[in-house]
Amino acid sequence: MRPAPLFEAAGVVGAPPGEVGRLLLTVRPGPVGRDNLWLLTAHGGVVSGGPERFTLSTPAHAMTVEVTGNGGDTIAVQGGWWYRGEYTVAPHPEGTLVTHRVRNVANRWRWGVPLANRFFVGFRRDTRAGFTDGLRRIGDELGCPARLL
Repeated sequence: MRPAPLFEAAGVVGAPPGEVGRLLLTVRPGPVGRDNLWLLTAHGGVVSGGPERFTLSTPAHAMTVEVTGNGGDTIAVQGGWWYRGEYTVAPHPEGTLVTHRVRNVANRWRWGVPLANRFFVGFRRDTRAGFTDGLRRIGDELGCPARLL
């Protein structure tokens, strides 16, 4: 059973799901860049593994990256002791619905994650702001409107 999200937000991108999917869901071995693991270009690093489960190695840390879902419509990034961020791409009347979920996948001290995040004042606000900025970046990259729902 998958744990319930600690955070969830959605937005609409005014481009077809195939176009948004190519941008967000393309992962292959090699350096992170415009055509590979675009979501994490700010992290940089090198991707290894595949075809469904990868490792992103950066100078600071390593993360697991998975492409899952019906027809590969979800990319999940997992790192640290509890964090799993998921982005799902689905059709929407205005183009593409992009949904972001953050899940607590800790094996140990699972109970401590929500408590710890309450101590990080602004966790939900900052996560929402980060997703909103990500939508803006997607729109800028694809030359189309993007908005938070």
